[in-house]
Amino acid sequence: ENRPIPEPGPNEVLLRMHSVGICGSDVHYWQHGRIGDFVVKDPMVLGHEASGTVVKVGTGVTHLKPGDRVAIEPGVPREEDEFCRTGRYNLSPSIFFCATPPDDGNLCRYYKHSASYCYKLPDNVTFEEGALIEPLSVGIHACKRAGVTLGSKVFVSGSGPIGLVNVIIAKMMGAAAVVVTDLSASRLQKAKEVGADFIIQVKNETPKEVASKVESVLGCMPEITVECTGVQACIQAGIYATRSGGTLVLVGLGPEMVTVPMVNAAVREVDIRGIFRYCNTWPVAIALLASKRINVKPLVTHRFPLEKALEAFETTRRGEGVKVMLKCDPTDQSP
Repeated sequence: ENRPIPEPGPNEVLLRMHSVGICGSDVHYWQHGRIGDFVVKDPMVLGHEASGTVVKVGTGVTHLKPGDRVAIEPGVPREEDEFCRTGRYNLSPSIFFCATPPDDGNLCRYYKHSASYCYKLPDNVTFEEGALIEPLSVGIHACKRAGVTLGSKVFVSGSGPIGLVNVIIAKMMGAAAVVVTDLSASRLQKAKEVGADFIIQVKNETPKEVASKVESVLGCMPEITVECTGVQACIQAGIYATRSGGTLVLVGLGPEMVTVPMVNAAVREVDIRGIFRYCNTWPVAIALLASKRINVKPLVTHRFPLEKALEAFETTRRGEGVKVMLKCDPTDQSP
């Protein structure tokens, strides 16, 4: 609250923040102070799922003006390296990323950001939808890496926010059937609400038993598995479940070292692919939202003003609902 309002550089914009979603990574940094090699060493502002209104533009900015409503892509390359030149800027080792140490996030009243990574929102796309483009982008990137196409049979492991956006995007990309597994019955019902064809509540089944259940409800083994939990047993189930010649995409992040049936995957030519965030997804997401081809509004289950941020983080930590949204603009009176 007492931080000075920043002044935008020549290619930056100053934003009055509106909606900021809380991500599991935000909670993890808050609770544990690190994720892998990213360690919080100094006070850090959280938040990277965000939208806001342009207040001021830098001297070199021509595509945005004060009053424009924008969604923020949190990852901005610091240099034009080999990854940027090949269009995979998300892999740039020097990339700036909101709320990844040591870079501050945007859970605040005012925030400045690279203008090139702020995308104007059409009038029929809300601020909340704009903030949801960040998790939605994970689904777009994962389903592209997986090769989802017309008629695909897809297994999504995990029904948290990232699992749900993968369901939405897989169906949008033409998947004929999507099955989702999770421990939580309420989250599985949300998966049905956003388009899952089949749901399986996992209790104490072995990975092979989970794979067998997936095959049973689909009527075949899925060509594509999108693993969104990072849990070792779920990765194992993903390998066993995926059809020979198919693709397993690892989205969830768990322990650095996991034991998996690698020979099973190798001899059946199951491709195992990773993803790191996303790239080139905001224009696609905005087009889908503006055309009303997808509906992400059911994902938001809790809303808090910025003053109640701690309560919002506690709600997320307890695993209540799906997506918790903070509203940073005290002048906004919309529901």
